[in-house]
Amino acid sequence: MLTLEAFEEASECVKQVIQETKLVYSEYFSAQTGNKVYLKAENMQVTGAYKIRGAYYKISTLTEEERARGLIAASAGNHAQGVAYAAKAYGCKAVIVMPATTPLMKVNRTKSYGAEVVLYGDVYDEACEYAYKLAEENGYTFIHPFDDLAVATGQGTIAMEIVKELPLVDYILVPIGGGGLATGISTLAKLLNPKIKVIGVEPEEAACMKASLENGKVVTLPSANTIADGTAVKTPGVNIFPYIQQNIDDIITVSDDELIVAFLDMVENHKMIVENSGLLTVAALKHLDVKNKKVVAVLSGGNMDVITMASVVQHGLIQRDRIFTISVLLPDRPGELVRVATIIAEEQGNVIKLDHNQFVSTNRNAAVELTITMEAFGTEHKTRIIHALRSHGYEPNLKLASL
Repeated sequence: MLTLEAFEEASECVKQVIQETKLVYSEYFSAQTGNKVYLKAENMQVTGAYKIRGAYYKISTLTEEERARGLIAASAGNHAQGVAYAAKAYGCKAVIVMPATTPLMKVNRTKSYGAEVVLYGDVYDEACEYAYKLAEENGYTFIHPFDDLAVATGQGTIAMEIVKELPLVDYILVPIGGGGLATGISTLAKLLNPKIKVIGVEPEEAACMKASLENGKVVTLPSANTIADGTAVKTPGVNIFPYIQQNIDDIITVSDDELIVAFLDMVENHKMIVENSGLLTVAALKHLDVKNKKVVAVLSGGNMDVITMASVVQHGLIQRDRIFTISVLLPDRPGELVRVATIIAEEQGNVIKLDHNQFVSTNRNAAVELTITMEAFGTEHKTRIIHALRSHGYEPNLKLASL
């Protein structure tokens, strides 16, 4: 059972390893939504995510004999690092099975905490199956990433900190993958104050908990295709599901495109790196149909590799019309390129890339193609630049932008 006493015990226990994450008031998101929005920045944890809480508390509840056998877990990232770090703190051997496709940065970070890493399979499910096999063969103690009440209790310590710091909180938004974090936070929040609304947030293409709640039982999705890889779960936890049914007030789903925009918002307005799964709650803020409420968005983690980060930034800039590409046809004669560049400059557009294609037509005097990628302040500025080109006799065609 998830009891208040267990949550209190866990809160004291995890203080030994966690970074205290104070609430960050967001003027930007408050102005956008008409609420008082606070961010619970678990991306600032020592392992870059909240998972250290559940892993450490779970290990604290094991017997000496269970710890001595060694621990094993399956994860593509945050749970791996949480278990590895917690095991090191307890002086336990830890074996982490990660998909072979896991970015090298996450593999090395897990190894840096002293864990033995085994790469197996292409997806989490295959890695998890192999981890169970190794546990049976070697007698290891398995630490599940979400479907474990002790793990969920550890994650729920976040709610204890939120309510202590913001006693009159009205809404807590929490990401959902398998459901461990949402179970812990929602259960403790309701124990402390039944009036607190706890809203789960899932990716549109991996909303396994929403589907399960609608069916009244745990269901498995055919796929979980989302850039929010930390919450790309097809089957939620069976053991924790009754707590979700009882304590989660609603579930919001958000698209991958919304996560991309949320990443830009966090970087530009809060100077914080938050991984796609951690951005679910930020993206959900505009879907919350309330005003003048105190809202806490849990940022579950910040472990994003640089290549993914670069891709998200590029797509975000394009999505917000901060970067766009056009092509125009112009006569192949001296001065035309300068003329087009001058029009753009007068409208304060910043040219990033040019491609001058003289072979678009067999009649070069009739037309050559100029493809221009440029930077703008947003949609209104982009429209102004295009209108200026048209007013000077050009017909710009929008193209798929790329950097």
